Amino acid sequence: MDYRAIGLKTGLEIHIQLQTKRKLFCHCAPVLRDDEPHFRLERRLHISVSELGAVDPAVLWEVRKRRRYIYEGYRDTTCLVELDEEPPHLPDEEALATAVAVAKIFNAKLSDEIHVMRKTVVDGSNVSGFQRTMLVAYGGRAKILGYDIGVETIALEEDAARKMSEEGKTVVYRLDRLGIPLIEIATEPMAYTPQQVEEVAWIIGYSVKITGRARRGVGTVRQDVNVSIAGGAKTEIKGVPDLALIPKVIDYEAQRQLNLLKIAEELRRRGVDKVELSVADVTEAFAGTKSKLVKRVLDAGGRVVAVKAPGFQKLLGFEVQPGRRFGTELADYVRAWTELGGLLHSDELPGYGISAEEVREVSARAGVESFVLLMGVEEAELMEAARVVVERLNAAPRGVPEETRAANPDGTTRFLRPRPGAARMYPETDLPPVKITFEILKKAEEIARTTLDAKLGELTSMGLSRDLALQLIKSPQLEKFDEYVGRYKQVPPQQIANMLVNTSRALAREGVEVTEAKIESVLEALDRRVITKEAVEEVLRGMRPGESAEEAAKRLGLVRLPYDEVKKIVEEVARQVSREKVVGEVMRRYRGRVDVEDVKRALSELHF
Repeated sequence: MDYRAIGLKTGLEIHIQLQTKRKLFCHCAPVLRDDEPHFRLERRLHISVSELGAVDPAVLWEVRKRRRYIYEGYRDTTCLVELDEEPPHLPDEEALATAVAVAKIFNAKLSDEIHVMRKTVVDGSNVSGFQRTMLVAYGGRAKILGYDIGVETIALEEDAARKMSEEGKTVVYRLDRLGIPLIEIATEPMAYTPQQVEEVAWIIGYSVKITGRARRGVGTVRQDVNVSIAGGAKTEIKGVPDLALIPKVIDYEAQRQLNLLKIAEELRRRGVDKVELSVADVTEAFAGTKSKLVKRVLDAGGRVVAVKAPGFQKLLGFEVQPGRRFGTELADYVRAWTELGGLLHSDELPGYGISAEEVREVSARAGVESFVLLMGVEEAELMEAARVVVERLNAAPRGVPEETRAANPDGTTRFLRPRPGAARMYPETDLPPVKITFEILKKAEEIARTTLDAKLGELTSMGLSRDLALQLIKSPQLEKFDEYVGRYKQVPPQQIANMLVNTSRALAREGVEVTEAKIESVLEALDRRVITKEAVEEVLRGMRPGESAEEAAKRLGLVRLPYDEVKKIVEEVARQVSREKVVGEVMRRYRGRVDVEDVKRALSELHF
């Protein structure tokens, strides 16, 4: 795909949990727990107009779901602030200093004073019905690892509660994650390729992680991706779970928008501008149906209705993303707005046990060739689903609707909710403006000294290649590397990095478990010159449970030969082969037992 030709623009919102001693607006410990909660309570959330006198469309959409929320908490690590029964405490200064440091790393402009804002969120993830957030800095730009990264905003906010389960209209959240400090970095629109955007996302995330102030582990970093093309619309894709999935998500979203524009063009050519809400009861057409899907609904006392979609023949089945058609987009809307499981449409029928004769009967009763079938027991749900389908059909001639979508595991996306507007943000009335004190600035300066470029330079100065240094930074082993370099001073840093990154990965692919204890034992043996670097992989592969690297080397015959013995071997081999072949021949005969540097030294000392 020619991304420049289609006018591809992407933006990133990177959310990173910070490592602090307390939560952002209370003094509870920021820990996630798996033990049985101490209490549960139930709430329902309602909305009111904002200070602008309007209701945000995304908020209205959530409220219409009419859900009940159950919150699980712990008496010793959650408090009345999380339950919205006590005013928030002043923001954690440790988290604030980290946010200011990140602003410095990206050369962003700090606000004179920081105001805590409420961002309305009524999906249940915030008990209060809003998330507290602070705009710390804006307008940043930094060149890191060759990329020119523009940063629109840097915000400090509280993380949401953890969703534990969802069944019907009941959602269960756990309060342990609610309030953990979270930094949000939003970029300017970028014209980079999808692969380059993945690299930028990694750079942003690790620019924070490299400071040592970010939490590590699954779920501590989350990426949202904004995508648009020329003639399309800005689409926010929430929760891309893995950096490696970003290129595919962007590519598939660009495909979706291009295909939606094709559908719009075809509808305009057909003269389709608006579809009236018109529903026909076609239950009788399935009186003797063999479709298990339909029969299950009818046996439960439900009925089947056809939503008329004149002018959409062959477009409902038009593929917009791999394995997903325009009809799938309609089904996503139905599933998001109602409790129905989805829909069927005329372009995919006959199918699902529905016969061609039944399709003709439905078409005759509806009076159109193109239609959407809805099945259900509750009348209100059927009518709501019909209204949603028609609303989405009427958006089709206009092209790409602005939406918030969720990433699927295969890189495709699904409708999540409408795009939010400006009406969801207003000032927090329970907290005063926050001053950036000299003490906070001083802490931030110290934190900001550690940058990705600086760390890369430090590693390459130790003898690591740029590629190996980048691999190490991207791996979870960087902190261990720093520890081992300080502890095992006789082992070259490049060798330590190679063992942590490449050797461990290669052995893991073979099914060999390489534990931290094994690595430390091997490094100790290297440090004491018990084994050679050529023997490392074999020793790691052959170590038995509870066995040290030295014990394994003795059993495997891989103990390093002393220099005097190496010198004798080199003298003997030098009499058998030409001088240029000595090193290779000695290493071939005694691989794993002799160090190549010892062989070269011995050869240089020969006088014949």
